[in-house]
Amino acid sequence: MLLSNLAAGQPSDIEKYALKLHHSIFTMDTHCDTPMLLGGFDVGVRHEKGQGCQDLPRMKEGGLSASCFAVYLGQGPRTPEGYVKAKERALTTFGYINQMFKNYGELCEQAYTAEDLKRIARAGKRAILVSMENGYSIGVELNNIDAYYSMGARIMGLVHSKNNDICDSSTDIQDGVDNGLSEFGKAVVKRMNELGIVVDVSHASDKSFFDVLAMSKVPIMASHSSSRAVCDHPRNLTDEQLLALKKNGGVIQLCILSDYISAREIDPEYERLRRDLENRIEKFGGWETLREKQGGDELIAEYRALRARFGGPKATVKDAVDHIDHIVKVIGIDHVGIGTDFDGGGGLVDCADVTELPNITIELVRRGYSDRDIKKIWGENALRVLEKVQKNKLK
Repeated sequence: MLLSNLAAGQPSDIEKYALKLHHSIFTMDTHCDTPMLLGGFDVGVRHEKGQGCQDLPRMKEGGLSASCFAVYLGQGPRTPEGYVKAKERALTTFGYINQMFKNYGELCEQAYTAEDLKRIARAGKRAILVSMENGYSIGVELNNIDAYYSMGARIMGLVHSKNNDICDSSTDIQDGVDNGLSEFGKAVVKRMNELGIVVDVSHASDKSFFDVLAMSKVPIMASHSSSRAVCDHPRNLTDEQLLALKKNGGVIQLCILSDYISAREIDPEYERLRRDLENRIEKFGGWETLREKQGGDELIAEYRALRARFGGPKATVKDAVDHIDHIVKVIGIDHVGIGTDFDGGGGLVDCADVTELPNITIELVRRGYSDRDIKKIWGENALRVLEKVQKNKLK
């Protein structure tokens, strides 16, 4: 649904202006987990709401020029066998993405640089840049970074919800001790700098964040994070982190996952059922195996039904733009963008899928953001970081 008067078929002058603007500018989402669905989900066909947050036709409908498709790996055993399996799963996801490019070359194209992103968008296709979420798939071998780079990965998230061999996670602090970036992690950041890969600190612990800044010679990105001052969640960045990010020249891309946007009371029954389901998924082999084994689709359906039963996301576009307002107040308009986390939990009451992204632009216009500001938020800031990292790669 589009907002207010527009939903009723009576667009206001502001809404008309915002919609025209939205569909005329370059727009980029720096994080989605849609690749997790590939293999059992036809991304080239338009689906209805509830059947994934996006596909290529809906991306066009929602005015999304470019998207970063994440090769996501849940954290598993930190063992030689675990690393082998993690790499296999990562390569499987790369394979799904490559097949998408082969099947739907008329709808999308792989981008490797900022210029690619803009060129593909100008041609009327969806520009897809491959990213990675969780350095677990790197294991303890730096050569894996080179291998993923050769397959097109240009943004890499160091960690997810559990600690790994690179750094600690914001949601897995053990006994109150944050160990930050490991010695191997420092080598990982150095190698990413050398290759021209954007280091992504979303999900990283506070000490890991500052350790990365101390190591990186180029700007970094939080591809899908929000403001902790607005919503007190460890996944979000503090004002101190925002100021450090500005000094680094980096960018925070607003994550619209509801729990990171607006604090809300969690139903204890929901928490009990969610934990039970996640334990069963972990025993099954983890989220990334759900499309690989018989019974995985049923677990996905159960997860969606559970979210629907307890009302789904509660936060709104207005709540989300409150984060942008705060970030701009603290560090300025040049360091904020959008990273929805669609198909990985991201979504709002009034921005539940990619077709509703114009609602964010409408709210920005309502709050007085200029066309220039909105262009920066919707892609120019992220492009600047990508360009800087690639221009100054050390190899």
